[in-house]
Amino acid sequence: MKKIYIDDLISCTFLSFTIIIVILNVGMRYFFNSPIKSAEEIATICFIWSVFVGGASCYRKKMHMGIDILTQTLPKKFKNYVELLINIIVMLMNGAFFCLSLKFTIISRVKPTAVLGISSMYVNSSLIIGFGLIFIYSILEILKNIKTILGKKGDENV
Repeated sequence: MKKIYIDDLISCTFLSFTIIIVILNVGMRYFFNSPIKSAEEIATICFIWSVFVGGASCYRKKMHMGIDILTQTLPKKFKNYVELLINIIVMLMNGAFFCLSLKFTIISRVKPTAVLGISSMYVNSSLIIGFGLIFIYSILEILKNIKTILGKKGDENV
């Protein structure tokens, strides 16, 4: 049975809601000349969640676009070190973004959204989850890189 990851489930669910809400709103506007008042805001909130949590899912699956020119020109033994360096940079950056998103979300809890009037904290929580997951996934990648480097070094000494 295939594993279902929570980040995939969240991002796919919110992307599906975004599409359904937009299609419903277009249909209501076209056929009944009466759009759903809060549809744009709901679709935007769902899209924000799908983007940030989906970004974490892409990072976990190594689906982000990258520039491989540097790693293609390097010898194989240096590729692992470059990957390790990249993952350390990603971890540090997303750790910083995670901390900033925590502060931002706490500040935004008193600001209501324009149409629904709910706390912006519910929208901005996607930042915390997205950056937090990428931070965790990057730590796991760093551990894999270290195991690969140490494993290859151990094989070279034999």
